[in-house]
Amino acid sequence: MTDQPDLVIRGGTLADGTGNDLYEADVAIKDGRITQVGKVSARGFEEIEAKGKLVTPGFVDVHTHYDGQVTWSHDITPSSQNGVTTAIMGNCGVGFAPCRPADHQRLIQLMEGVEDIPEPVLEAGIPWEWESFPDYMDWLSKRHFDMDIGAQLPHAALRVYVMGERGARRDPATAEDNRAMASLAGDAVRSGALGFSTSRTLNHRTSTGDYTPTLKAGEDELTAIAGAMHGAGRSVLQFVLDLSTLHEDLPMMLRVAESTNCPISFSVTQNDKAPERWRQTLAEINEAAARGLSITAQIPARPVGLLLGLELSRNPFQTHPSYRAIAHLPLNERVARLQQSEVRDAILSESATTTDDPLFFKPNYDKMYLLGDPPDYEQPPEKTLGAQARARGCKPEELAYDAMLSGHGRGMLYVPFLNYSDGNLDATYEMLRDPRSVPGLSDGGAHCGIICDASFPTYLLTHWTRDRSRGNRLSIPFVVAAQSRKTALSVGLEDRGLLAPGYKADVNVIDYDRLHLHPPKVHYDLPVGGRRLMQEVDGYDATIVAGRVTRRGGQATGARPGRLIRGAQAVN
Repeated sequence: MTDQPDLVIRGGTLADGTGNDLYEADVAIKDGRITQVGKVSARGFEEIEAKGKLVTPGFVDVHTHYDGQVTWSHDITPSSQNGVTTAIMGNCGVGFAPCRPADHQRLIQLMEGVEDIPEPVLEAGIPWEWESFPDYMDWLSKRHFDMDIGAQLPHAALRVYVMGERGARRDPATAEDNRAMASLAGDAVRSGALGFSTSRTLNHRTSTGDYTPTLKAGEDELTAIAGAMHGAGRSVLQFVLDLSTLHEDLPMMLRVAESTNCPISFSVTQNDKAPERWRQTLAEINEAAARGLSITAQIPARPVGLLLGLELSRNPFQTHPSYRAIAHLPLNERVARLQQSEVRDAILSESATTTDDPLFFKPNYDKMYLLGDPPDYEQPPEKTLGAQARARGCKPEELAYDAMLSGHGRGMLYVPFLNYSDGNLDATYEMLRDPRSVPGLSDGGAHCGIICDASFPTYLLTHWTRDRSRGNRLSIPFVVAAQSRKTALSVGLEDRGLLAPGYKADVNVIDYDRLHLHPPKVHYDLPVGGRRLMQEVDGYDATIVAGRVTRRGGQATGARPGRLIRGAQAVN
């Protein structure tokens, strides 16, 4: 047996995941593990020249929704295009196991409504070769990917599986229901679940408009499930709360964590309705951590923003009667009609009407932007369509209308609705620097026609360490550690996120000066030609998973060393 490394990365500038200063070193890899960091004299079977390049651990994205995609695809794009080498799915309480055959449609409609993954895509793509959560894990364990995948047990699926129609309509769970859910939750951890997820936000509804089954689940139910899971092995309770009930639900979730010793992780954002509430939330988190709770705040890297357009799920005129009359037409035909002066005049003369769609915001043109090329996610207030219209002496609706017609009807508008109450990202800067926070909420695999945030890992590096001009920046070592080591530890993956001997050989080689995000575009590459927003990226010279190069120069190599992660992982 030879000691020759399988791969040596030569002379790169390392941000090693510790948060310490950058330094120049070689990295040797053998049998999927890092064996040496420093001056490596031995030649590798394969070598990557990284002089002048940034070398980082692979990024760990703890908030994705690839639960369906992993069943039909081996390439976990777009996350794998953005340096992510481990993705954790099953967030927000939605997923596809456990599930009885009679409930397939119910869970599909929930995923479509909550995460904007089209029902026909899910119906055609998911093979449903499982019923229980352990069955789902066993089935996934036989598949190979271009990154590692970790799974969480989704509360909505579990609740419907145990309680049937009562669970779907949000009835309180009985003591017998709780025992059954707790037993299955323990089984899930023993089969490799990294955690359990739930949602208590009013924005999470099925495609038919019903609220998520977990919306009002009782403290007794959550305590039984969390206790059983953490009793079976290390697992995280991930949740999403609603601003309107945060004052009640956050203390309850902290009580659940305290009584079960279960680590918790949840999203913290700035909301326009209470733009300073995030400070109180982080203070509560840090106070709880001081009492010994293991708690993590997931922070979006930029505004959570809607993309509106004629090719997308929503646009500002979708409730106008004259637009509704042609909304069913194929894009080319619709564009031709929209270019007719009489149609334009009719639509612009009408106003938005009411809808129960939680992601349709009555247009506020003082909060709406043109995203631009390169895309700019931190634009000043004078760049809003409202401000531009006032400067030009026209109506903002006209600017929005014409912008969407650009590019043969593929123009997009950008509406930041979280983390942008102040017209800048200063609040996000403070949130990211909180000791209890990690980057999160990229929603990779979800929101196919309205949000495109799987590029968060790249944005963290480009905007926050290099390009930001409207406020303070973050250092490269800080950002790399935040989205590799800190995220990994938050879900119990101690074996990754560091460039050090003995750790998993998940690595990025990045041309930092060339790292660049392109504007989002619609691709029709999901099952049955389903639509999704994708964002091309330049600058990743190589992404390495378990010692094998999965992407080189932005292109997939065809290597798929990624596997399903079975439970918390220690360093070998």
